Amino acid sequence: MSGTIYSKHYNARATSQSEPIPGSTQVKNSGGGFSFKVDDWTRLDRFLILGSEGGTYYASERKLTVENAEATLRCLKLDGARTVNRVVEISEAGRAPKNDPALFVLAMAAGLGGDSTKKSALSVISRVARISTHLFTFIENVQGFRGWGRGLRRSVGNWYNDKDINDLAYQVVKYRQRNGWSHRDVLRLSSPTPTSDSHNALYRWVVAPDRLESRTILRRPTKSAPVKATNYEAVNKALLPHIIEAFESIQNSESADDAARILRDNPKLSWEMVPTNFLGDRDVWGALLPNLPMTALIRNLVRMTANGLVAEMSDAAKNIVARLSDQEAIRKSRLHPASILSALVTYESGRGQKGSLMWTPVGGVIDALNEAFYLSFGNVTPTNKRVVLALDVSSSMESGTIAGMGGLTPRVGSAAMALVTANTEPNHSIIAFSDTMVPVNITKKQRIDDVVKMVRNLSFGGTDCAQPMIWAMNGGIDADIFVIYTDSETWVGRIHPAQALKEYRDKTGIPAKLVVVGMVSNEFSIADPDDGGMMDVCGFDIATPQLISDFMTE
Repeated sequence: MSGTIYSKHYNARATSQSEPIPGSTQVKNSGGGFSFKVDDWTRLDRFLILGSEGGTYYASERKLTVENAEATLRCLKLDGARTVNRVVEISEAGRAPKNDPALFVLAMAAGLGGDSTKKSALSVISRVARISTHLFTFIENVQGFRGWGRGLRRSVGNWYNDKDINDLAYQVVKYRQRNGWSHRDVLRLSSPTPTSDSHNALYRWVVAPDRLESRTILRRPTKSAPVKATNYEAVNKALLPHIIEAFESIQNSESADDAARILRDNPKLSWEMVPTNFLGDRDVWGALLPNLPMTALIRNLVRMTANGLVAEMSDAAKNIVARLSDQEAIRKSRLHPASILSALVTYESGRGQKGSLMWTPVGGVIDALNEAFYLSFGNVTPTNKRVVLALDVSSSMESGTIAGMGGLTPRVGSAAMALVTANTEPNHSIIAFSDTMVPVNITKKQRIDDVVKMVRNLSFGGTDCAQPMIWAMNGGIDADIFVIYTDSETWVGRIHPAQALKEYRDKTGIPAKLVVVGMVSNEFSIADPDDGGMMDVCGFDIATPQLISDFMTE
């Protein structure tokens, strides 16, 4: 009579994903399976880069934001200086699609950190809040954590005083208000002491009663931030930078032709300074185009194509293609690959998600956006390793958006990210999976927009992140590294991904590695933190492709 084999019920080498690996630190994930929990510093990075806008398949935006905020608070309590430094590092390097998470974390540090952390956070406002809209967003956030004390007033005042007068004037008229805040509100609350006569004249011009924007919600000064008794109407316009005069001229222009002429005479004027009723005019955009910043360029491709300025073989199209092919210009502009991908997905569709706006996409512009996407990651060092790029195309990857960007689901984003490595590494395979392997035929020569369409139309089911390693074992595939793009909400497999990798190593004799590219800002990972051959990185971090390359060669 044979004995009972208890290991079939409790096995550290092949455990159902509905149960934790014996002796591991796994926790139950939102899909009902078990994954490893990333540490708070990793989650901080995910939040700073991916944000929580739109939530995920399993978590609402509010729930995901609260969870990330609580992880951030733990980081602040553990090491406030490290937290603030990380915010600055990621924000200044342009590693995130949006700066909003960084501004929120900085506001938390300025309001909830210890005394030294608060001081540190306030000292770097200008480094993180580089433009006016950033400043307004920071102020709206920080009021949820503290009042307008002397330290905050001084730091916000320094944001204005420390800027060159011409740069400051540009900020004042380009980004006039956001979230109910205007420069008039902020100057009245912070009450900075002007550092020059020109700064004094500009402040007076901003806070003069007739400068109040109609949509502005005036934040009444508190006892801790009184309004100075000043004759705000007494503005010496001779001390104001020229852009103020140009701004007033275009605001008072009587026709689109008049506005276009003023734009040609004043190349520093931006599209935000143009009266709204002229922003549909082709000639106005023709005057704006030569001096449009890179981010404004891709955001307004649809508008310029719809009004006929950008068309096949047009000078405008040639101008745009040339600029999108300039890697150095992309680097200097901080143009993030997620912004380019979002613009590409929208532009090639030929119609807006809302409203009735339609346009005929220009092929050369689509090609240039494809090329710009790769250029935005910078140069990535090839390793010539054997790479399996595995895309999680399960149902949860089709929910939510990356950094709140329309059309950019984790599934779409992972396909685009995989193409960056595919175009770097000569020896690679691209596969897709959900609860089984999903047939997919993606090559590095395909345009990104074609790949996006392909992955959107794939069938999908539950999530089994062990599938790539099982596929390689069953197919006799030799791989040095598996790169899996996922939300780590794995739950349906007979074996955990970490166990499948170890089994692959044992059967092939190849010390294969695993990189988990986290595509949402949750707390889960399929990588075993105790295995030096596994690593977590963040999706849509511009540093990720090179981090993967470096890990391959370690």
